[in-house]
Amino acid sequence: MATGKTFYLKTFGCQMNAHDSEKVIGTLEQQGYRQVESEEEAGLILYNTCSVRDKAEQKVFNRLNDAKKLFKTGARFGVLGCVAQQQGEKIFERAPFVSLVSGSASYRNLPKMLARLEAGERRITGLDGCQSGETFETGFTARQNPYRGYITIIEGCDNFCSYCVVPYARGRERSRGSASVLAEARRIADLGYTEIQLLGQNVNSYRDPEGKRSFAELLAAVGEVAGIRRVRFMTSHPRDFTREIVQAIDAVPTLCDHVHLPVQSGSSRILQLMNRGYTREDYLERVSWIKAARRPIALSTDIIVGFPGETPSDFNATMELLAQVEYDSLFGYKYSSRPDTPASTMADSVSESEKAARLQVLLDRQRESQRISYSKQLGQILEVMVEGVNPAREQIIGRSSQNKPVNFTCAQPITPAPGSYLQVKITATHPNSLAGEAV
Repeated sequence: MATGKTFYLKTFGCQMNAHDSEKVIGTLEQQGYRQVESEEEAGLILYNTCSVRDKAEQKVFNRLNDAKKLFKTGARFGVLGCVAQQQGEKIFERAPFVSLVSGSASYRNLPKMLARLEAGERRITGLDGCQSGETFETGFTARQNPYRGYITIIEGCDNFCSYCVVPYARGRERSRGSASVLAEARRIADLGYTEIQLLGQNVNSYRDPEGKRSFAELLAAVGEVAGIRRVRFMTSHPRDFTREIVQAIDAVPTLCDHVHLPVQSGSSRILQLMNRGYTREDYLERVSWIKAARRPIALSTDIIVGFPGETPSDFNATMELLAQVEYDSLFGYKYSSRPDTPASTMADSVSESEKAARLQVLLDRQRESQRISYSKQLGQILEVMVEGVNPAREQIIGRSSQNKPVNFTCAQPITPAPGSYLQVKITATHPNSLAGEAV
């Protein structure tokens, strides 16, 4: 490889992908590679991809097209992740200069694939591990986040929501043993991290292959690891969300008072078409458990508008759900068809303009709801974990246990390090953040 064993890695998509990249970086470094800051410096250029939405997939191919000129200088290209698993060898046809295509379930074979690449092979694929039942565990994780340690406890998905490519791109559900998870949590604590985030496409669908702990029990056990002050988890599926999870949050102070529980639609009819596995009433029952907790738990969600067959009445049901639940934050999306999913064969009956209009109504309503929700914390003193600094505004950036962004000032002459904790009095509120002063 012309410019030596150097690599550049760009990550697209979710926190699962970001943590996968940490594992890939660690594996590459163990094979003698050195990470560089730009494609121009790299002998090996890797893109870790997402295919959940069409725009994320297009970003990857646009980036490949922009960088292909570097192939003439000796750089080699690899496409990793969900797009690689889903598109497979079609990527070689679309981008002939790519040499490596590997899905996330095949990352354990990266050392062998890299050796073949170094030996001069032009087209190498790693696409055969998606249904193996194995998880990608490595002792070589290169943790890139300075204040939060990620642990993947379950990979894949068995739900087969009609709009979603994850079961095809990530495979069926595969859980790690609880002993392995706790051992990694202790290693993270020994490295000086005080916050852990447990990851999974459906993190609360976790099934301990050792039969020792439920998800709620594992959550509590991680929260009791010495040195850990905060534990988060992402993303929960309503079907597998239990009372025991709320009870664990109430019982273990280190478990953050925030739950992300994607509803996708407030209409039971649309939820059935989406194959979500629960009704509006089932979802609201889970919300009632969260609202009844002894400490206030912030609740966030995902919503898709314009799903095939969504009528104005169905959309109104979603808006009514918004008013009833009063979410602390929301991620809203227009439906986009993904290849090979059952929904891709349904008539896309909602126009793009109507999807855009519904999304705007949704976001406007949520913004007002958040303005009211955030204003309730005016005058409170919150523990905030420092994440960085905004020099333009001379503010410190942090996050509360409820996962709310907090921008604040500090009278101390020394800027607190990322990962440190401060008590902050909230002096102003905004729809998407809190502002205050360290006390």
